[in-house]
Amino acid sequence: MANYINEFSYRFTLNPATTALVVIDMQNATGSLDHGLAKYLKAQGRLEESRYRFERINRAVIPNTQKLLAYFRAVGAPVIYVTYGSERADYSDVARHIRDIVMATNNKAGEPEHEIVAALQPQPGEPVVNKTTIGAFASTPIDQYLRTSGISEIVVTGVSTNNCVGMTAMEAADKGYGVVLVSDATGTCSDKMQNAFEEMFLRLWGRVLSTDETLSELKAHTPAQAAQ
Repeated sequence: MANYINEFSYRFTLNPATTALVVIDMQNATGSLDHGLAKYLKAQGRLEESRYRFERINRAVIPNTQKLLAYFRAVGAPVIYVTYGSERADYSDVARHIRDIVMATNNKAGEPEHEIVAALQPQPGEPVVNKTTIGAFASTPIDQYLRTSGISEIVVTGVSTNNCVGMTAMEAADKGYGVVLVSDATGTCSDKMQNAFEEMFLRLWGRVLSTDETLSELKAHTPAQAAQ
């Protein structure tokens, strides 16, 4: 594999004073076996097709995001949640290329499918921004939240790695942020898709770290008082 492009990737170090955790699209619509996508596939007798997705979410994405949330909250570092879905009854505000899946999964404001999964609920004061596009920077005020909080790096988790998580991560890189994609706290529909996006992301876009690697780097730069 040709790695020479990777040599030009932006170098940065995670510091809790300038890093935010961004949790992307961990909603019932596509992250719960009882709602949305799973319900839609089950009605068609096709739920087995999504086994990898939901097993990865429950086995890796949720527990590892919980670990990251615990750290960021403990040291007072920013946590931002991103959701996607319609804010209009007729779904007309959603970008055309994702409108069909938003409609099929009943993903609109006020519906259970639009809510963040129970295991990852935001705490009071943690902003939740809703997007109507694949990338968060195109249709939410996330850039303003980050810049006014003095953030220059973000750690991204959630689903799907090669769609909403990936697009948001790439948008952030284009905006000048240092971005870490957490390999075992993101998920999609197959190992092939996950690995392909990670390989691509390392080529100029950002870094790919595990949950433990991310926490280790952050803790190495955590002031002793904040770590207590």
